[in-house]
Amino acid sequence: MTINRRDLLGYGAAALGAATLGLPKAAKAADELTIAYNVNLPSWDPTTGPSAVNPTIQGLYQSVFDQFIPQKPDLSFTPGLLTEWGWNDDRTKVMMTVRDGVKWHDGSPFTAEDVVWSLQRAGDEKAGNPIQFVWKNVNNFKIDANKITGDVVQFDPVYFKWMSFLTGYILPKAYYEKVGAEGFEKAPIGTGPYMVDKFERNAFLRLKANPHYWGNKPAFENVTIKFVTDAASRVAEIESGSSQVTLEIPYEEYDRLIAKDGLAGSIKNVSDIGMIFFNDIEAMLDKNVRQAAVIAVDKELLVKRLLRGYGQPIATLETPEYTAFDPSIKVEHNPEKAKELLAASGYSPKKPVKFTIQTTKGFKPKDYEMIQAIVGMWRKVGIEANIEVYEIAKHYELRAADKLAPAAFYNWGNAIGDPTTSTGFAMYGPSPHSVWDSQDLIDMINPLWGEKDEAKRIAGWKAVDKYIAEQAYVLPLMQYAQPIVHSKKVNVVQHVSGALLPALMTPA
Repeated sequence: MTINRRDLLGYGAAALGAATLGLPKAAKAADELTIAYNVNLPSWDPTTGPSAVNPTIQGLYQSVFDQFIPQKPDLSFTPGLLTEWGWNDDRTKVMMTVRDGVKWHDGSPFTAEDVVWSLQRAGDEKAGNPIQFVWKNVNNFKIDANKITGDVVQFDPVYFKWMSFLTGYILPKAYYEKVGAEGFEKAPIGTGPYMVDKFERNAFLRLKANPHYWGNKPAFENVTIKFVTDAASRVAEIESGSSQVTLEIPYEEYDRLIAKDGLAGSIKNVSDIGMIFFNDIEAMLDKNVRQAAVIAVDKELLVKRLLRGYGQPIATLETPEYTAFDPSIKVEHNPEKAKELLAASGYSPKKPVKFTIQTTKGFKPKDYEMIQAIVGMWRKVGIEANIEVYEIAKHYELRAADKLAPAAFYNWGNAIGDPTTSTGFAMYGPSPHSVWDSQDLIDMINPLWGEKDEAKRIAGWKAVDKYIAEQAYVLPLMQYAQPIVHSKKVNVVQHVSGALLPALMTPA
């Protein structure tokens, strides 16, 4: 598989929150729900641009659009718009069966043509799909009633898994071609459980239950999602009753709020991980510096003190739920050894190695505070890191252009749990999502992209993870536990992908 970098556009501004004119202060009727959300929605096309690869907004997309193959809350795959899918025996063709009787939000029929058009568009490098390098691997689709076949250009073992993940959405062929990209942004339609009723960019989204929905009808007829990017403001939203559900707040606030009358919470380890990218520039070209930076960090202490025990420290870019998780790979916390490594390269607390580390602030619970704590741990061993705060949109822009600082915090999501979508895209130099470009790692990963023997493929990825840990090419921190606080009048089903789905919520 060959992956080419592409420029990603920045997006998003600060949310205007509840101050927006015309936005109701609280949901009153039993069939109304209000959610204080932690990010803005920059675009209504879930298959192009930086929004398409932002795991945090997939719950919004999944409310309006259906993916080819949905995932249950436990991440298991289940029939959706595709009821059957698979390969032929020699993996040269794909076969899919399309669900009958589905309608788009405008009442027009959903057909196999919509599926094929969406796949062809996703695989067209001119269309701007950030995962085009996956979708291009099958073409020459043929339709026979509700059956689809396609020719495999290059075997990709996770082709069908991607249909449940980033950019894996089906869009309406006839409607999109009629209104174009600009018209679709103004009036998007899908086949999902909710339809867009009103959208004020950087402020709020109002959804209405889809009367044509092929699945279970949502319990809440109307849903208002406020874009409240400030964590303290989301706490105020839920505490005042202005919103009935919120997420991604500081863990101490989670513990405080769920003890209050009328409020409850849900917190589970999700498929997201906190990590620090190392860019192969400046000080990070020195293996001693990288290794010292990794082993100087006390991840257990970070989880215990800053995250109040919520979450799980990790040694690789795989969590226990991921297919290639290898518990035998361990990375010690050893500040004394870190000092020795730095000394071998001529550094010490009195003569520290210096570089910049970039981070978000408030995007994830305690992200900035965690980087502050790590910088403090580094300072004790001989690393002086300057903290630069940026918006998540800036991270995407810099990462796509391979211009991140020597170290940069990020939250990586991998809802399908495959090593290609964690270690693979994060660490494979030619990937638009990676900034580590060493040839040794590229050569190890190259054969794994198209490996047809699944046991050999997973073993290969475990070997890659072990090598990365030995070389300290990245600093994995922890698997996140996602905090959700809600009114006791609302039942919330937490999705392990981290997607907050109003269609899974019901009145208590």
